[in-house]
Amino acid sequence: MAIGASWAGARAMTSTSGPGISLMAEFAGLAYYAEVPVVIFDIQRIGPSTGLPTRTSQGDISFAYTISHGDTKHLVLLPGSVEECYEFGRDAFDYADRFQTPVFVLSDLDLGMNLWMTPAFKYPEKPFDRGKVLSKEDLDRLSGEWGRYQDVEGDGITYRTLPGTDHPAAGYFTRGSGHDEHARYTESADAYARNMDRLNRKFETARAALPAPVVDESGKSSVGLIAFGSTDAAVREARERLAAANQSVDYLRIRALPLSPDVAGFVERHETVYVVEQNRDGQMFDLIRLNLPAELIGRLRSIRHYNGQPIPADAITEPLLQSEAIPV
Repeated sequence: MAIGASWAGARAMTSTSGPGISLMAEFAGLAYYAEVPVVIFDIQRIGPSTGLPTRTSQGDISFAYTISHGDTKHLVLLPGSVEECYEFGRDAFDYADRFQTPVFVLSDLDLGMNLWMTPAFKYPEKPFDRGKVLSKEDLDRLSGEWGRYQDVEGDGITYRTLPGTDHPAAGYFTRGSGHDEHARYTESADAYARNMDRLNRKFETARAALPAPVVDESGKSSVGLIAFGSTDAAVREARERLAAANQSVDYLRIRALPLSPDVAGFVERHETVYVVEQNRDGQMFDLIRLNLPAELIGRLRSIRHYNGQPIPADAITEPLLQSEAIPV
């Protein structure tokens, strides 16, 4: 329903948790491939299956990032506070419209169900960014010559019209099946490869536009921490405890996928980097390794907490101090 409303021109979103994302995997792929903007909030909780339905987790990272069969990569926002949930919820619609794609906002039950103190939310002052939408006047200027899936600027982002645009050239087929630059059905191998390559260019264009990581480093520490989402509060407390143990630790908080180049730069500036997350398998740890040069992969270590309770500072300080062989 949300995808249909967005296709019709509305700004549309829906919210769910992991099981709801699972049920709609095929439609996530449809919106990605047909290039229909939509915003999806995932309030992550413990899985698999019913899991612990009232407990928190960060276990949907890799799932939401690549959900659908075939080659699919989505834009994912990772708010670290209630304030950022509000800000990212607002900005997600701009990203979805600008890049004509689903945008997943991954909160969790710790942020979604507990009470938090937060600064007053700021009313947005900037106008909506609807992206590359052609009006009747635009189509008149183009003499009706345009292609729904044609990359004009080389950034992978194409132009679209909204249903009801009063122009004979405004209409096109929105296809989840093979299509060429003019939205015509085709099983041409070359047309399919061109389309998939363009979608990847669009993904790379989005990489530089999404929220950059928040970095706090002194330039003197050889040890770094990488985290995301609600883990931020525990990391900040852990850094205070580590400083008291004469262990200065730098910090980078990831706020979006695809990863910013700043992440690789942070790893390169430190001898050892601990990736802190609330899932069993180290999903963000794996995603970062996939995006690092081979010579930097060995610098990463994984710290994981996955019992359903919000991560405490101890779950960060104890394995780190043990690994660094620092007496407590």
